[in-house]
Amino acid sequence: MSTLKPIITVCGTTGVGKSNLAIELALKLAQGTHGWKGARIINADSMQVYTGMDVITNKVPIAERMGVEHLLMDFKQPGEQYVVGQWIQDAIKAIDETHRMDKIPIIVGGTSYWIQHLIFPNRLPTAAQSLSDSVAQSIANLPPDLLELFNALPEQTPSAASHPEDALLLHKLLTALDEPVAQRWHWRDTRKVMGSLRVIKDTGKAPSEIILEQSKIALVPRYRTLCFWLYAEPSILNERLDARVDNMIKEGLLDEIKALRAIASSSISIPPDAGVTEPSDESAVQQTDYTVGIYQSIGYKEFHDYFTSPEPSEKLFASAVEQMKYGTRQYAKRQIRWLKNKLLPAIYSANGGTDHATALLPVYLLDATELGDQWKSCVLNQGERIMEAFLGNETLLDPLSLSERAREMLTIDVKPTSPTEVLRARKKVVCPACTLHPSQPFMVEDGSQWEAHRRSRAHRKYAARDKKMHGKPAKRRATVHSDIPSKVDAEDQQDKQGSIV
Repeated sequence: MSTLKPIITVCGTTGVGKSNLAIELALKLAQGTHGWKGARIINADSMQVYTGMDVITNKVPIAERMGVEHLLMDFKQPGEQYVVGQWIQDAIKAIDETHRMDKIPIIVGGTSYWIQHLIFPNRLPTAAQSLSDSVAQSIANLPPDLLELFNALPEQTPSAASHPEDALLLHKLLTALDEPVAQRWHWRDTRKVMGSLRVIKDTGKAPSEIILEQSKIALVPRYRTLCFWLYAEPSILNERLDARVDNMIKEGLLDEIKALRAIASSSISIPPDAGVTEPSDESAVQQTDYTVGIYQSIGYKEFHDYFTSPEPSEKLFASAVEQMKYGTRQYAKRQIRWLKNKLLPAIYSANGGTDHATALLPVYLLDATELGDQWKSCVLNQGERIMEAFLGNETLLDPLSLSERAREMLTIDVKPTSPTEVLRARKKVVCPACTLHPSQPFMVEDGSQWEAHRRSRAHRKYAARDKKMHGKPAKRRATVHSDIPSKVDAEDQQDKQGSIV
C-alpha cells in the first residue's frame, strides 16, 4: 500500500458540474468516511482566484457551497498576475494543512494544466543563473535587430491580427534560438511564441533542451490521486454553454466587464516626470494584454467593440454575444484535448501499465451529458462509490466499465515518448503557393492536415497560378524564415539518408 497521502481531483470542461460534484463529495466525507473528518475544496480555476467578477468567472455562489470551505478562491486582485508556479506552491500548503486536519483535499477546476503540474513535480522550468552553451551560442549569432528584440521583449504580447510584422519577428527570433519548438507554433500564436521566449529568458535554456532533460526523469506523482473527469457529449454541452452565456448576461456580466475595463485603465500610469501626457481611459484599455490575468476571461475582449463604439448598437451587442458563445465552445474543446492528449498519457505513464486496482492514479470518466436524475446516477452516485473504495483501499472498479463514453474517451492512442518525436509532433510548415504576402506566411500542420490542404480547392488554385508564373508548382517549406538556415531540415535529411538500405 502506498505511503503517499490521498487527494481527489475533479477535472473537465466548463459547464459539466465539477463544482457541484466536489461539494457533494465533501458533504459525503463530512459524514465520516474511513476516518476522515471531511474535506476542503481547493480551487484550480485560473480565473476564479480573483476577487469579485463572480459572473464572468462562473463561481459557485456562496449560498450554494453548502458550508464547504473553498480555498485559493477570491484572494487575488483582478489586475494581478498569478501563474502556475505560484498556484502550485499555494496549493501544496493548502493540501498539507488539510491533511493535518484529517480532511481530504478536493482539487477542482478547469485549468487542467495546473492540476497536472500539481500531481507531477519537477516538470516546470526553473530559473538559472547562466545560459546553456546552446542558447549562448544562438544569442551570439543573432543579427542586431533580433538581439535587440531578445534583450527587450515586449511586456504585452502583440496581436498577430493588428501587428503581423511584430508577431512574425517574434517567431523569427524563436526560430533562431530554438527551431524545433518554433516549428510547433504558428507564427500567429503569439502567446505560445512569447511563452517560449520567456522560458529562454527566465531559465537560460531552450525549451527543447528542457524537454530533453525532463524526458530522462520518470513521472512520479506527488500524491496518491483519484482523478475524476466529468465529460458531456459536445453536441449537448454546446447548447448548455450557449444558454449559460445568456444567463450570465442577465446576472450582470456587462457590469463586471465595465468594472474590469475601469481596472485596466487605472492600472496603466505614467510617471509625472516622463514628459508625456497621461493616456485616456479608452487608450489605456486599448493597451490591455488579453493573454494575462483575468483579462483572459471569455467575455472581456469579446465585448471590446461594443463598449468602444461611439454608438453601441444591437448588432454589435449580438455579435459580441455570439463571439462569447463561440469562444466558450472552443475553450471546452481545448479542455478536452488537454485532458486526452496531455493529462491521460502522463497518468498512464506514471501508472506504468499496472492494473487499475493497484494504480497510484486511478482515473474515472463520469458521464455528465444528462442533468437531473441521470446526473445524480451517472456522476454523483458513481463518484461517491469510487471515492469510498479509493479511500478505503478497496478493489476499484475498472474505469472502462462505467459507460461506453468512458471506454471511448479513456482509450487513447499510444503517444510517442521519444523527445525527438515529441518535438516534431504537430510541426508547422509553410505553403508558399498560398502565402499571398511575405509578411503573413500561410502555415499548416505537417502530415494529414498538409495533405488535406494540398487537395483543397483554394490551394490548387494558387498552386496552378504559381506553376503558370514560375514553370513549376511550389512545394511546402519547413520554416517560415527562409533567411535562417534550418537545423531541423538538415537533421531530417540525415535521418532519411541514414534510413536508406
